[in-house]
Amino acid sequence: MPKPYYEVDVPIQRTDNPTTRGRHVFVGEAWSRHEAIRIAHEVYETALTASRTGREIPGRRRDGWASRGLRPGWELDWKAATARLWVDSHSWATSGGDAA
Repeated sequence: MPKPYYEVDVPIQRTDNPTTRGRHVFVGEAWSRHEAIRIAHEVYETALTASRTGREIPGRRRDGWASRGLRPGWELDWKAATARLWVDSHSWATSGGDAA
């Protein structure tokens, strides 16, 4: 049985203007919400470390997880992160079977 895909939403805010907020979204395979948040945090920290040390940010892992689009000056609030099963709104399976 393949692992389901999860979407992890992490609130973000500008460090120089905390009233400017948004969210960073991660998607990948996991067995649970807890595991999804843990993996998302892991790939983010790996990408951040690579960026800070001048190395290339790693690409997508085999399980689908990656951290692209790092935003300097934004802080992620991992304590407020949420995870849910991912539904691809562009998938033929969720759009009534019309594969355009």
